[in-house]
Amino acid sequence: MFERIMVPVDLTHAERLEKALLCAADLAAHYGATVIYVGVTTEQPSAIAHTPKEYAEKLAAFAADQAALRGISTEAKAYASHDPSIDLDPTLLKAVGEVNADLVVMASHIPNIADHWWPANGGNIATEAKISVMLVR
Repeated sequence: MFERIMVPVDLTHAERLEKALLCAADLAAHYGATVIYVGVTTEQPSAIAHTPKEYAEKLAAFAADQAALRGISTEAKAYASHDPSIDLDPTLLKAVGEVNADLVVMASHIPNIADHWWPANGGNIATEAKISVMLVR
């Protein structure tokens, strides 16, 4: 049913993604799919990496760790953005096509009052993507 499962990853908050990571891994194991971890970083130095190249290396290492930990096939695709807070949703939507994903599994947050003015990334991706999107809270 699924062959390529895209999982957006924020390496700064990877510890908060466990439920989504496990869900994607379970689906990948069940269907024999590959999980593609996609990350968006700033072009400037950040707390997680000094350069986009270093970020891509860390994302690739994260994917390799997930493959070993969960016994699945993984890939990594990193994107650099001038301002990820603005470019995140369009970049993730672009990534869906570029990585040839047929499912997105994405961590979500507990809704709050701010969601009335600023919609969540997961909701935007689910609304705009042409493929199935699973939001994991």
